[in-house]
Amino acid sequence: MPTFAIQGGLMEKKKVSISQKRQITIPQKFFTLLGFDKEAECIMRGNELVIRPVKENVSGEFATEILEDLIKKGYNGQELLNEFKIMQAKVRPAVELMLSEAEQVANGDGEYFTYDDVFNSEDDE
Repeated sequence: MPTFAIQGGLMEKKKVSISQKRQITIPQKFFTLLGFDKEAECIMRGNELVIRPVKENVSGEFATEILEDLIKKGYNGQELLNEFKIMQAKVRPAVELMLSEAEQVANGDGEYFTYDDVFNSEDDE
């Protein structure tokens, strides 16, 4: 497989065939390294098709924090469960938005903040 140096790392390229049923086979090396399982996510980005593994339950990573926050707010019982489901459903879209914005910044198309912008207060000036 040819390997190319690109900004941010290396890129490997492999040509794959498309069957009459529009099916492709993901090369074993890519399948393993990227952690594919039983599903893939296809994203059309400009004139590119991005195929990546489906990451199940991304919002589960924040479950403890969400529950702690809701309990501090006084939720319990069925009300706690309902609010948890609402908050948990918001995590993945928020993470995807952050990733999209980070990609725009990396491509020079978006606004960014420096460490000093974020962590220096006006009192420090």
